[in-house]
Amino acid sequence: MEGMTEAKTGYDALMHVVCAEQGFCGCTKHGLPLHVDLFIPPRGPVTADQFVEWVFLADDQNPNSDLARWQGCKDAIRAAFVEHMGGEVVDAERLQWSGSAEPGTRTHGRA
Repeated sequence: MEGMTEAKTGYDALMHVVCAEQGFCGCTKHGLPLHVDLFIPPRGPVTADQFVEWVFLADDQNPNSDLARWQGCKDAIRAAFVEHMGGEVVDAERLQWSGSAEPGTRTHGRA
């Protein structure tokens, strides 16, 4: 049907929540682009809490500052991680865009 978009799943859906809904899309720091994808290791376990911290760092925000202000965002991102990635801990190889060429290769900009 014209005008309908394909439903996002997995990491694509998670990043839609992170960027489009919560406004954490990365930033430019010292003239270089910074995105949560750059914090994710190529493999190994990643927890929902680690991911939330990396989202804040990629936006040049201290994840431990102004807890009252940020707690709602942290909770929403953490819940989205669990919902869209299927658990509180996942292998880093699962944290990639659906169009990535191979495991461990991250390209962003689809949120």
